[in-house]
Amino acid sequence: MMAVIVIVIAAIDQAVKQLMLSWLNPGEAVEVIGDWFRFYLLFNPGAAFSMGGEGSTWLFTTIQLGFVIGVAIAAPRMKDRWEAVGLAMLAGGALGNLIDRLLREPGFWFGHVVDYISVGNFAVFNIADASITVGVIVFIVAMLTEERRAKHEQGSADPAST
Repeated sequence: MMAVIVIVIAAIDQAVKQLMLSWLNPGEAVEVIGDWFRFYLLFNPGAAFSMGGEGSTWLFTTIQLGFVIGVAIAAPRMKDRWEAVGLAMLAGGALGNLIDRLLREPGFWFGHVVDYISVGNFAVFNIADASITVGVIVFIVAMLTEERRAKHEQGSADPAST
């Protein structure tokens, strides 16, 4: 299940990036809902949401690769379904941006990530960044509620509790 989530997110991310590259011109905003939501193509050498780190592209590439490999190794040991979904969403987003860093200009390991979603005055981002953010939220909520969910599942499976 985790592998499917990772691959689907990365594939959707890359497909939408290709669509945006063919449709948008760098630096020109296409307003969808006024200034609140627009498409704005840029190439990000730095951190997620275009928030700095321009000189550390190689570091972000290394971290993303390590994370994707780490999740692949940990996946068979994941017991909690929601923690697994959260990690898979994180890894899918990391893989989507990793593909950019490996295959896009200016070159292997130093490629720039394609960002195109602009909301209000917030930074410009992409589907991979959104998946990472939602994955973090799902994972944290799953960790915080794991014990309660386990008790509930155990209670509903216990014939004495009915």
